[in-house]
Amino acid sequence: MAQAESSTMTQTNGIAGIVERLARVVQWLAAPWLVKLILRLGLATPFFRSGILKWDGFAQVSSTAVYLFSEEFKLHLPGGPYSFPAPEVVAFLSGTGEVLLPILLVFGLGTRFAAFGLLVMTAVIQLTVPAAWPLHITWAAMALAIMALGPGRLSLDYLAVRLAGR
Repeated sequence: MAQAESSTMTQTNGIAGIVERLARVVQWLAAPWLVKLILRLGLATPFFRSGILKWDGFAQVSSTAVYLFSEEFKLHLPGGPYSFPAPEVVAFLSGTGEVLLPILLVFGLGTRFAAFGLLVMTAVIQLTVPAAWPLHITWAAMALAIMALGPGRLSLDYLAVRLAGR
């Protein structure tokens, strides 16, 4: 009987030990600094890639981007859809935001501001392409998480706060 109890306890300790080790691995993988970095990189990537396509050179918006905002993209609001006002300006601002805000996110500089800017852009994109809401809600969730959690240790914001505190 004692041997059966010992065998059961060894199995329990063995399973408990495995579960404990797995929990430590999961906890390490989900470390807050890593989660925040992945959120920043994950949100920055699609916007930066889209922003790069809007330029033909330094400060030269592509004719394709202007065409899209003039002819293709419409705001789906009640009573609409409506054309974008001043498509050249909107293409320039969109391209600028889609390049600069992701760069800020990657470096973790003005991180909450950059995430808020991309959240606003996501809302406008949602009004423009309502059928893609599953993707847009993912972007919005990532932007909100960055705004709520902050940039994390691997960021210039964190470094600036530490240097200012010294």
